[in-house]
Parts: sequence; structure tokens; C-alpha cells
Amino acid sequence: MVRRKDIDGSESVPCFYGKELRWKREEAGLTLQQLVEGSFYGQSHLSEIERGERRMPRDLAEHVDRVLKTDGFFARRCEEVRKARRAGHAWYFEKVLEAEKHAEVEEWCPTLIPGLLQTEAYARAVVRATHPLEPQEKTDAKVHARLARARLFDDDPTTPEYWAILHESLLRLPSLPPEAMAEQLAHIAALARRPRITPQILPWNCGAHPLMLGAVKTMAFPDAPPMVYTESPYSGDTIEDPALVKQYRKAYDRLRAAALPPEASLAMIEDAAEDYRNGKQRL
Repeated sequence: MVRRKDIDGSESVPCFYGKELRWKREEAGLTLQQLVEGSFYGQSHLSEIERGERRMPRDLAEHVDRVLKTDGFFARRCEEVRKARRAGHAWYFEKVLEAEKHAEVEEWCPTLIPGLLQTEAYARAVVRATHPLEPQEKTDAKVHARLARARLFDDDPTTPEYWAILHESLLRLPSLPPEAMAEQLAHIAALARRPRITPQILPWNCGAHPLMLGAVKTMAFPDAPPMVYTESPYSGDTIEDPALVKQYRKAYDRLRAAALPPEASLAMIEDAAEDYRNGKQRL
């Protein structure tokens, strides 16, 4: 029999919350499955909350309070847990930071290479351009935190599928010196040769297309409802309304239909990397 891992409530705010949740659930004599019955979530989702690995969604917290008769305790505290900051990330990104570890992620990036695909040089350039006056140590923390996110591709061979649609201008309009741009594009190409990671390129002559106004990340889970994340330079918004999520999902599918096939996209990325290496980048 596998021994259950104890929870150290002193490790973090989510761990403290999760330990209290497990204690109340076991005090009520309920299994994980019994507690989530009647909600939209699976027992694995609740288990990860108890271990402090995932934050509690408000609707699930309200469900738990009803079942455990805890007088709204978990619903009142879940927002505090959600706001428990991790160094290097904006508060509005916390929900996505956790969710992308468990989700099938599909991302549209018209103006920036997405964080999960960035090299250190690219991440540093983006952070400094966005926050040019901040102390160097803050920039370093943000860059290191961003690179740590991408380790999910290395740490877990069962990482869910990641799909990104990039605008062709990201290949043609350099944000870095040629050698660094070549490294960045070669990095994307190397990831594309792994299972479950697929970049596509939207040609810049494709004309009007869906989602022209900005970046969109859709996330689908095996044990929770899907959600969408949109972002601007200094704010972000998580969307969970089913009707809106469906609308974004349809728009993303139409955008993917306008993009080049994965094989042609990979060839374009590799050709652009080679052009930067040889000083022959095409505009």
C-alpha cells in the first residue's frame, strides 16, 4: 500500500489551506470522490489542492463548504490563497501559472514569443522593455521565474499537449541581435521536435483573421472546466464563463485553420534561424 504523503502546512499558504481541507474532509469521513460529487471537478483536482499544488476555484470552495458544512470558511479563504504570491510573477498571472501545469494549452501570440518558448536573452529583453526603470534584481527574478515555467517540458514526460500559433513577424522583425535571434528560433525548433509541442506560423499576408486584437491562451483540463487567459502589458484577465470560453475556443480553431501546417511552420522557423546565423534575415 502506498503511504500517503503528509502535508507541511508551514511550507506555504496553499499548503496550510490544503492541510485544513484534508483534515475537515477526513473528519467528515468522506473520500476525495465523495467530496467532489455534484461539482464540475475531479478527485485528482481536489487531491492537488490538499497537497498545496493547486489553488481552490471559488465555485469548488463553495461546494466544499456546503458539503462539509464549514460555514463558508473555504470560500472566504480561497481568494487569500489565490493571491499568495510567488516571486517573479504578477499577481494576475498566478492562476495561469498553476493551471498550465495541468492543462492542454493552446496559445496565440501576435507580438511576442510566448513565455514557455523564450530563451533567457529574449525573456530579459522583454522584461527590460516592459519595466525599464526597475532594479536589476527584480528583472533577474522575473527572468528566472519565466525560465522555471518552461521546465515543465523537461520535468514531466507526460506534460499535456502545448500548441502555439505565432505571427510570422516574430520571425522576421528581430527583438535581439542576429545571433541571439538565431538561438531563440533554434530553441523553438528543438522544442517542436519533441512530442506534444507544436508551433504553427500565421503568415503575415493572410489578411484579416480571428483574434487580431491580442494574445489568447486557452486551457483545457481532464478534471476541471476549461478557461481562457488574455493579457496586456500590465494586466491580465482569466475568463471562465462557459459561453465566452466557447467563443474564444471557436475563434482559436478558425485561426489555426488560417496558419501554416506544423511541418511547413517548423521549416520556416528553422530557415529563419539559419538566415540570422548567416546575416541574411529577410524582411
